[in-house]
Amino acid sequence: MIHKLGKPDTEITSYRPISLLPIASKIFERLLLKRVTAIAPISTLIPNHQFGFRTGHSTVQQCHRVVRYITEAIEEKKVCAAVFLDIQQAFDKVWHAGLLYKIKKRLPNQIYLLLKSYLSERSFQVRINTDVSSIRNINSGVPQGSVLGPFLYLIYSADLPTTGNTVLATFADDTAILTANHNPITASANLQNHINLLQQWFHKWRMSINNEKSVQITFTNRRTTCPQITINNSNIPINTEVKYLGLYLDQKLTWRTHIKKKRQQLTLKERQLRWLLGKRSQLSLENKTLLYKALLKPIWTYGIELWGCARPSNTKILQTFQSKTLRRITGAPWYVTNRTTHNDLNIPFITEEIRKHATRHRTRITGHENPLIVELTKPHPAARRLRTTWPEDLYN
Repeated sequence: MIHKLGKPDTEITSYRPISLLPIASKIFERLLLKRVTAIAPISTLIPNHQFGFRTGHSTVQQCHRVVRYITEAIEEKKVCAAVFLDIQQAFDKVWHAGLLYKIKKRLPNQIYLLLKSYLSERSFQVRINTDVSSIRNINSGVPQGSVLGPFLYLIYSADLPTTGNTVLATFADDTAILTANHNPITASANLQNHINLLQQWFHKWRMSINNEKSVQITFTNRRTTCPQITINNSNIPINTEVKYLGLYLDQKLTWRTHIKKKRQQLTLKERQLRWLLGKRSQLSLENKTLLYKALLKPIWTYGIELWGCARPSNTKILQTFQSKTLRRITGAPWYVTNRTTHNDLNIPFITEEIRKHATRHRTRITGHENPLIVELTKPHPAARRLRTTWPEDLYN
């Protein structure tokens, strides 16, 4: 059992069970997975909207897809109603009988029999200090920490219902549903219809949604909010911002919330490292620079391909942090310019990092096998109503 970060250690739900499998078993799983994907490619088994645990797919690409949809809705004077669902214990609630039913329908019988044997007669036992529980059988859940576990979850959730007037974006169990319309009431109605279909699916396949941790948000420049969505006769909480795959999205998609959150995170981390980065540190300049690149820089560079289109007044918040940190590392006096400290340490300015990452992102999505990712490279209409910068502008 591994404790979940940020959860109270006195609650049983704060711990994640991890399967300790023998090396021979993991080798067999990897060989079996290669055989399965050779017989039936992943693209034929998993829907395009699912980006999780797939080669060549990333969280940034899925976020880009969501951000583009929101941006286009705001540009067209529409409201974008969205619900970000929290699936309760998704990997632990996979119903074995239902999973085997889906495997039998989509894979050859030999593979089905192998996976049936793999899932059958599993058991667990809990030990705390000298106390040991009785052995219990496992009738649900995919082995976490295994090679086949993620693949089995993708097969189980591959038939999530979709509709023609909504967009479904999934990364493993992180699920977002979006719709856009000029009328907020119509947008909510379309979203509610899709949620109702998902609710029936979850009930049929013995899974559940955590209403309290799910979030509804309306992306728009207007002073309006879409009517509230319900699941199981309970309202989904409405918020003005949401965290999706590590990125904070605010109602107007200004990225100010995301940048402020990252600035706070950087401040806390930098305080912990100050004794290593400050002028009293015995570390060499080279090692201090390595610490910055390894522990601080990744905090703000994640998703830079998307939030890099924020206004200069927002990105300047992170540039100020980097400049101050580099001055602390070098011990540079006040008359030494920030350009000099950046050049001496060979660290680009934020604007340069944005262009570099955006160009690399464009290269990765061009000619991708997933048509939903290829759509991200298509040009927008030449005439725009708003002056805001879009992620695609960073590499065009």
